Amino acid sequence: MGALALALASGLCWGTGDFLGGLMTRRLGVLVVMAIAQGAGLVITGALILAIGEPSPETRYLLFGVAGGLTGAIGLAALYQGLAIGPMSIVAPTASLSVMVPVLIGIVSGDRPAPLQWAGMACAVVGIVLAAREADPTDIEGHAEAPTRRGWRSPGFLYALAAALFLGLLVASLNAAAQGSAAWAAFTVRVTSVPLFVTAALIWRQHERMPMGRETGVLIGVGAFDNLANVLFALASRTGMLALVAVLGSLYPVSTVLLARGFLHERLSRPQIAGVVTAFVGVALIALG
Repeated sequence: MGALALALASGLCWGTGDFLGGLMTRRLGVLVVMAIAQGAGLVITGALILAIGEPSPETRYLLFGVAGGLTGAIGLAALYQGLAIGPMSIVAPTASLSVMVPVLIGIVSGDRPAPLQWAGMACAVVGIVLAAREADPTDIEGHAEAPTRRGWRSPGFLYALAAALFLGLLVASLNAAAQGSAAWAAFTVRVTSVPLFVTAALIWRQHERMPMGRETGVLIGVGAFDNLANVLFALASRTGMLALVAVLGSLYPVSTVLLARGFLHERLSRPQIAGVVTAFVGVALIALG
């Protein structure tokens, strides 16, 4: 499988995991969801390393994985919280602007974006402004939302912006760590993030309930999808250009939005639809540049 196909597959896995993780966060709380899902991903990755007999890479690659674990923990927590309290069809595309972080890191490192990439960045920003301007006036239960919870004032939108920044840093760190080993890159990310979420969940456990039966299975699925996405992206970044595979991997909101519209019946106004389309056009232009 080529780098582009691997990157697209990682985006689909990330999007599916985000949708399920957002739903579970609405029921259980972000700390419990992250602790169990990330723990499941850690076990899965560890088993993969043992199965293929992958040797440990140099320390510098492991340190990049640690950096990815820290930034990824913040980014995923912000994303799941945003998906839990805001419309998924707005939160997911906003978070997809994480693709701009590795592009900007490349600029600082000496890369010079093509004119299409500059146009793509402009389109992405305009698209997000339009998408966040007017949120769905009803919540997941169909009740009218207060004006202070819509658009720019929506907590979900602010969490999505934080997710965009830190998930972008995760992508950059994952790319660097993967140059040593894709499997170890994903494993090191989990080794770093899992203790953080488990500790936080234990400290604030009185505010969140533990999952029951089927919910536990869904959380394991969240961890499996997210972890598989990390491994696929790490493999893609080893053989493909970071700017290109990062953009393709960032298309994960497509599956999240489709699942949200299909299962949650989330509605978008015309300005929001225009904003979402414009944001994705910006992502595409960045890739073409």
